[in-house]
Amino acid sequence: MKTAQKRIIVSVSNDLVSDNRVHKVCTSLEKMGFAVLLLGRKLPNSQTLNRSYETKRLNLLFKKGAFFYAEYNFRLFLFLLFAKADVLLSNDLDSLTANFLAAKIRGKELIYDSHEYFTEVPELIERPKVQRIWEGLEKRMVPKLKHAYTVCHSIAKVYNEKYGIDFRVVRNIPHAKTINTKAPGNEVKIILYQGAVNIGRGLKQAILAMQFIDGAKLVIAGDGDIKPQLEELVQQKNLSNKVEFTGRLPIDKLAQLTPKADLGLSIEEDLGLNYRYALPNKLFDYIQADVPVLASNLPEMKVIVQQYKIGAITTTLAPEILAANILDALNDSSKRKEWHKNLKVAARELTWENEEKVLHEIYSRFLD
Repeated sequence: MKTAQKRIIVSVSNDLVSDNRVHKVCTSLEKMGFAVLLLGRKLPNSQTLNRSYETKRLNLLFKKGAFFYAEYNFRLFLFLLFAKADVLLSNDLDSLTANFLAAKIRGKELIYDSHEYFTEVPELIERPKVQRIWEGLEKRMVPKLKHAYTVCHSIAKVYNEKYGIDFRVVRNIPHAKTINTKAPGNEVKIILYQGAVNIGRGLKQAILAMQFIDGAKLVIAGDGDIKPQLEELVQQKNLSNKVEFTGRLPIDKLAQLTPKADLGLSIEEDLGLNYRYALPNKLFDYIQADVPVLASNLPEMKVIVQQYKIGAITTTLAPEILAANILDALNDSSKRKEWHKNLKVAARELTWENEEKVLHEIYSRFLD
């Protein structure tokens, strides 16, 4: 008699369109033999999804703030309480409450994937009362988890020491891609930032740096809270011919854009422990696309860039100095030749196919 396929419900608080990490995890789980349901929320501009696994988006009344998180977790809890499921996977602290309660009531296995050091994001550091609420939730739930993993060793170490549980590490690394020789360089060189357009990403400084850079264009591929302010800054500084906003792109469209870049920016600011320990997926996307990197002098990113010798580190985001670092990275042909050679080595080693071995170790026990 054939054993019924185990069903896992994966919860996130976004609209599923551009969350590449969650998509990779879902496809890996599907490949392992799980029936996957990815559950998120619907936004007014949410795009149609075409995934090999099942998806569902909750249509919520509130779109942000405390009422959103309360409504989302309440609706998510009710759904998880009655939906067919063998395993629950919570992504980040903002979906953990509903999953934690539903798993406890139903006696289901719960896994926690922490995409960042949630309570140390700049948006919470600047709002200490709200930060304390999230910290309180974290302290009540995380120490009771049996299965958890996160995106880098620094955050895992913090959680392990803070709560005494074993956080594994699954980095946000792309699938291996066929690495082709780059076409002749762009007439106007492309400096690419891809990812969330939020505070602490070095984007204001990058825009101001464009005042000192000619023959290049800064492309910002993403969306977020500070995009309107950045667009206004571009207008104020008369930089419309040097800065382009693409908006948020679907995963496949972004994959077409990235290889066209001459330099990838990952210049997070040191605004609290979450950014200090950042190891963003864009860094690995640049690597897979054979794009040299200019990164902040923060520990996790610095280790990758210097270990593989695939780009440069900037010790300051002062616009004039940042501009000089960008120009050097764009125009030093000797360095770029070495970086492109090393990028091919890094791209072979830093793949999701290698990273997902940890997922197999975590999830295979639930298939028995």
